[in-house]
Amino acid sequence: MTSALAPNLMVDIVARAKRVGSVAAAHASDVDRNSRFPAEAIGALKAERLLSIMIPKVLGGEGATTAQICEVCAILGQNCSSTAMIFAMHQIKLSSLVAHGVEANWHRDFMQTIARDQLLLASATTEGGIGGDLRNSICAVERHGDSFSLAKDATVISYGSVADAILVTARANPDAPSSDQVMVVAVKGQYTLDRTSLWDTLGMRGTCSEGFKFNCTAPVEQILPKPFAEIAAQSMLSASHLFWGALWYGIASEAFNRAQSFVKAAARRAPSVTPPGAMHLAEAAVTLQTMRATLKEGVLRFEAARKKPDTMSSIGFATAINNVKVAMSQSMLQVIDQSLLICGILGYKNDTPYSLGRQLRDAHSARLMISNDRILLNTSNLLLMARADSSLLGL
Repeated sequence: MTSALAPNLMVDIVARAKRVGSVAAAHASDVDRNSRFPAEAIGALKAERLLSIMIPKVLGGEGATTAQICEVCAILGQNCSSTAMIFAMHQIKLSSLVAHGVEANWHRDFMQTIARDQLLLASATTEGGIGGDLRNSICAVERHGDSFSLAKDATVISYGSVADAILVTARANPDAPSSDQVMVVAVKGQYTLDRTSLWDTLGMRGTCSEGFKFNCTAPVEQILPKPFAEIAAQSMLSASHLFWGALWYGIASEAFNRAQSFVKAAARRAPSVTPPGAMHLAEAAVTLQTMRATLKEGVLRFEAARKKPDTMSSIGFATAINNVKVAMSQSMLQVIDQSLLICGILGYKNDTPYSLGRQLRDAHSARLMISNDRILLNTSNLLLMARADSSLLGL
């Protein structure tokens, strides 16, 4: 997908992302095999200064659009799923700062530091006792004058041990209900991490999403000024579904590319015969095009809604953006499955140009990250309260 805005910046960002993609691809198999952090690719992201592209220009970033961030996610997804996921999660956290922290002095200064030093942001939203329900917390911020303390049983902090800062959700105070949450920024040196679980998984092995007991003490000015309910609704959930969707599109695209190469090779060997896999390739092309259209429509809807806060909080928007996540996570598996049928045993094996095992395993994480079942249940409740939008172009 491309952006009609700032074409010169788009060309530059794509070129930089492709250079990082080459580094990521060279180490992707080793990252997957050893379940290790993709240090080389993240180092390349920092060298290309891609970690700060979303930050406004006035704060040292490049003011990249949602579409441009998605393009980078897709490029990285074609080369190393774990690298793409880490980049996406970093940008999701950054979206909260950009959308809700620009009016606060500490957060403005922190964004300048991120841009200058290419800091890597992680997230601690899941918690023991609540699972993946990020809109509820057990832990709470305890204020002590100008500082606060926070202890959280974080069942997952992806790449937490190597992050430069962690954005953490918690109840606003010890007496607050579980849904009355804030988000705080904790910078390395202000917190400790005691590992409680390891990350030995089917796929996405390089995200190193281990569990930790998180403890921090920091100034209260590092608490984002908006309630987390607003942060989630107005930036975080949309950014999650769109950036994840883009990297999933990248994974599916790479699977399709390998299947297409397989069919072309078969056609060259027998030019007078249509290869058996050609029909499956055509089916995969339809699904891939649908994924692209779904993501592009989601980005356009999000950019339009950002100009109208009431729209951002509407049932219709929440339903649409939820549908992007569900559709992209399901369709990706269809493309990869079709590609595997095309490549056959050479796609099933791990040592061929057509190998698809890593992509298939990584893809199965998509329906579990903010479980599709949880999203569909939420969407079903929303649909009980609103009329369906049956217009074709949303006019």
